[in-house]
Amino acid sequence: MKLIIVESPAKARTISRFLGSGVAVEASMGHVRDLETKGWGVDIEAGFVPNYVVTPGKQAVIKKLKEALKNADELFLATDEDREGESIAWHLTEVLKPKVAVRRMVFHEITEPAIQRAFASPREIDRRLVDAQEARRILDRLYGYGLSPVLWRRVRQGLSAGRVQSVAIRIVVERERERIAFVAAGYWDLEATLAKPDSIEFGATLVQLDGAKVATGSDFDAAGQLITAGAVVLDEATARGLSADLEKSEFVVRTVDTKPYRRSPYPPFRTSTLQQEASRKLRFSALRTMSNAQRLYEAGHITYMRTDSTSLSEAAIGATRTQITALFGAEYLPEKPRTYANKVKNAQEAHEAIRPAGDKFRTPEQVRREVSEDEARIYELIWKRTMASQMKDAFGESMSVRIGAISPAEEDAEFAATGRTITFPGFLRAYVEGSDDPEAALDDQETPLPSLESGDSLDLAALEPLGHSTKPPARFTEASLVRRLEELGVGRPSTYASILSTIKERGYVFAKGQALIPTFIAFSVVNLLEANFENLVDYAFTARMEDDLDRIADGDEEAVPYLTRFYLGPEGLHQQIEDRLENIDARAINSIPLGVDEQGRAIVIRVGRFGPYLERDSDRASIPDDLPPDELTLEKAIELLNEQPAGDKILGTDAESGLAVMARNGRYGPYVQLGEAEHKTKPKTSSLFKSMSLDSITLEEAIQLLTLPRLIGNDPDTGAEIVALNGRYGPYLDKAGESRSLSKEAELFTIDLHQALELFRQPPARGRRANDSPGRDLGATEGGRVVSVRRGRYGPYVTDGEVNASLRTSDDPEQIDLARALELLAARRERLSDTTTVVRRSRAKKAGAAKKAGATKKAANRKKPAAKKSASK
Repeated sequence: MKLIIVESPAKARTISRFLGSGVAVEASMGHVRDLETKGWGVDIEAGFVPNYVVTPGKQAVIKKLKEALKNADELFLATDEDREGESIAWHLTEVLKPKVAVRRMVFHEITEPAIQRAFASPREIDRRLVDAQEARRILDRLYGYGLSPVLWRRVRQGLSAGRVQSVAIRIVVERERERIAFVAAGYWDLEATLAKPDSIEFGATLVQLDGAKVATGSDFDAAGQLITAGAVVLDEATARGLSADLEKSEFVVRTVDTKPYRRSPYPPFRTSTLQQEASRKLRFSALRTMSNAQRLYEAGHITYMRTDSTSLSEAAIGATRTQITALFGAEYLPEKPRTYANKVKNAQEAHEAIRPAGDKFRTPEQVRREVSEDEARIYELIWKRTMASQMKDAFGESMSVRIGAISPAEEDAEFAATGRTITFPGFLRAYVEGSDDPEAALDDQETPLPSLESGDSLDLAALEPLGHSTKPPARFTEASLVRRLEELGVGRPSTYASILSTIKERGYVFAKGQALIPTFIAFSVVNLLEANFENLVDYAFTARMEDDLDRIADGDEEAVPYLTRFYLGPEGLHQQIEDRLENIDARAINSIPLGVDEQGRAIVIRVGRFGPYLERDSDRASIPDDLPPDELTLEKAIELLNEQPAGDKILGTDAESGLAVMARNGRYGPYVQLGEAEHKTKPKTSSLFKSMSLDSITLEEAIQLLTLPRLIGNDPDTGAEIVALNGRYGPYLDKAGESRSLSKEAELFTIDLHQALELFRQPPARGRRANDSPGRDLGATEGGRVVSVRRGRYGPYVTDGEVNASLRTSDDPEQIDLARALELLAARRERLSDTTTVVRRSRAKKAGAAKKAGATKKAANRKKPAAKKSASK
């Protein structure tokens, strides 16, 4: 019996179809070991020795694999062929400790011929790749565990730093800073609609006036200043006057420049370009793209989807050329196969590009019957791109025309028109690449012009003055951010999807449409890192780290000396934190000055524990969660501050204490307060109900609010106190840490002990929270669980009856679909798994400590009589 171990059950099912009896295929369900989370997980003093522990929840999997191994005389480790897959294979040998021969089985597509070849010609585990992956993992742990606590102490608890993650956040924040500093410039031009007699109309734009260039958007800098010497800026009055003057002028063709147009096809997909195109064409997130590609790979439909190579095997090229001839015709097939050079540094040439699997490709229509809609759309994208990569060039003709007109005032106006016609579409029949710029013309778009010659007289159909304004640099989308990271050499294709998911999940950016917008928390984090650890978010430095890790993988550098320099060197991370932590000014890091109002009062954005807010002297105002930073202008800030209710308002005196009762507006909303703070003693406060306002609250209502929290009584069975409280998320009851929600705030004063006990007898709602809206069903999971979106006490969320996941700022409850809901639920499950692990370890640690203390106490008790007897002697 031969045992093959792969990562997933889907992959196991596909492979098992290709190998006969005598071969068992089992799944490890991903990683089986990782660095322990207790402490650093790395013994730094011993030379960065990693401390590995079994991944939480994998004990049962390992037990099952060990049982299967007992019946095998040979073990084949068929994990993915990249560094991470090599690492998983090595960890399996460390955990399973096989006493039989171990083989490493690698393939880049799950087809019968590929699996048979890999099974017949296995190799040994490549320790060089394992060590490189281990060094990368340790480096990421040192970076994250070193810097994250700095963020906790100076910005906010729960934040995280990461080698690639922090650089990605900086890229997004820098773009937003550019947008904030941007000053728009206005300019005008003329748009003419012209026609040759008995021919089509076409458009032409004014480009020169009396020999001087007419300014366009590219002639201004980000500060709104003209940077092109000699360019003339038209204002509205000049443009309209010139338009009126030219209405009766003759328009004559001055020059015609015709050139052949030729466009070559794009290379096949690699990981990053697939993510970019899926974002542009399908509006898929990188995570959604890779999840669907993973399922296609495991089902045997495409080749391995984590690759930085654009090469195709000879068999794949042959299959592509055969299908081109059959589906498009021989006229679309070039004489020789096309080859593409990799443009990615340290590309792993052994990998192929992402393409349909096998040596006889299936069409999208054939695959669609066997996969989900998302998977079908990804497959179609890959199939079309693969076809196009081996087809002929597209060619045609481009034309550039200059047209002159002289006004009655002898002003010489020159207009320009450009056109393009495609005479042979070539690869464009199969695939047209998208663009990050929504206004850019795609490769297959034609702009025909009539046949023109110098001296031709043209009819003027319309002449319109148009006003324009320069635009700030566009925000990054997932597609353009992936491209930017790749251009900088930061990160690797296999990490981009998880990085993008992480910076959204942890609140550093949110999506508005396709645009990625940084939060003010992201500004604080980048401010801190730039001011105190600049090299760690420097693009060139981070790219060099990738090169260093690749040299370790190639055997040109040793891991331990490199890690020692990075962490323990004179300028290492440990020393930087030691030297700089206490000098970091948290208030300065978390402050963004906006300017001053008409009274000269400074207005500042502050980032606090509970979110960003505006501050002007003693006035404060919350900043809406969905307000992009570049839209928070000084005028908007003043508007938000002025919208806040009036400040302190004395309502009267509390008869019992004799203290003043005040209504105030605080950072977290309006509240009432009893007396002033004295000798570091905080006065009693209570938040206003949602139905109340500072303008209308009475003394009696305020005194009643100050009675909260209210003791309702004691549970007769346990003696535990039952208390009514108004929390951050609404009214509720508490009994020894167990809580129940109340439907109305007024119930805080009316609910009695009998009603409270009845509420606690009811079990907490499972799946659906108490008092939540019925919601809207989105569909069902593969396991048949209904997924719905609901509105609850904490806001909108999705649930499958087992797990609830809150919607992100960018998610619209009315528009969210099943795919996005499943993505949120998967992320929530992962976080719950991590939390459960921490709780289990904490309980185990306490239990161990208690057991040890008990044993010590028993031993001491056994010794005490003997000691007493000895003393009496």
